[in-house]
Amino acid sequence: MKIVIIGAGGRLGAALMREYRDKYEVAGFAHERLELSNLNAVHVKLRPTNIDVLINAAAFTNVDLCETERDRAYLINAEVAGVLAKICSDKGAKLIHFSTDYVFDGEKRAPYTEEDEANPISVYGASKLAGERNVLAAGDRHLVIRVSWVFGPRRPSFIDGIIKRAQENEKVDAIADKFSTPTYALDIAKMLPQFFNADIEGGILHFANAGECSWQQYAQRALDCCHEVGLPLKATTVGAFELKDMANWVARRPVYSVLSTAKYTESTGMSPRTWRDAVADYITHFYSKK
Repeated sequence: MKIVIIGAGGRLGAALMREYRDKYEVAGFAHERLELSNLNAVHVKLRPTNIDVLINAAAFTNVDLCETERDRAYLINAEVAGVLAKICSDKGAKLIHFSTDYVFDGEKRAPYTEEDEANPISVYGASKLAGERNVLAAGDRHLVIRVSWVFGPRRPSFIDGIIKRAQENEKVDAIADKFSTPTYALDIAKMLPQFFNADIEGGILHFANAGECSWQQYAQRALDCCHEVGLPLKATTVGAFELKDMANWVARRPVYSVLSTAKYTESTGMSPRTWRDAVADYITHFYSKK
């Protein structure tokens, strides 16, 4: 099976490359090899390529910058997604396209299902929703997977920033009134191959680790795990910020964007492990030897 991964240099794409390189014939395109803002280059690179499954893990994800670079956000997150879907449909290939919990407005106080109406409150969320629609319009076998708060090795995320700050400062804080679920890139990589079969119906699917937390709780779990593996830290407790304290933010963020994985469990017979276990696994494997 020939797998092509777009965004191979990013946090998720790199995890997919590591997981699949010894199991499949894999070609990865990082930003340096494929400039997504050049649609002609996308066609030139991919049209001659033999593809069974194309995984799009690339996106313009700077939520605040999307507000001031709206055209670029829609080009990368929406138009390119549609182009990739059309290329795959023409080849008889399957597209697996990653999206985000930020397509929701955060007004709900229970986990969002795939059937809940999307109502983004930022340019980033709106551009990702437009990308979802472009993908699904191009073929009924294409799959959109929404994920939240992705963390993992290679490209630092929130959790790595917290650990770095705790190593350098005696006081660290994180937002206590915004809720979602961390998702380990390695867990995404391990669950994804069951959807490679072109005969499996497409549509929208939510995947995240189990449970929910605030950024403060997420950060505290990370520091607790660092303590358990013997990583020296100056700070051991995470203080609380509130969303209203983030005066430097440009874009609005959903206050609550937990994704329900009930459909995933129902369709696969498997439940994602808890976010707390996933964070402990990540820190044990990637920080205990530092």
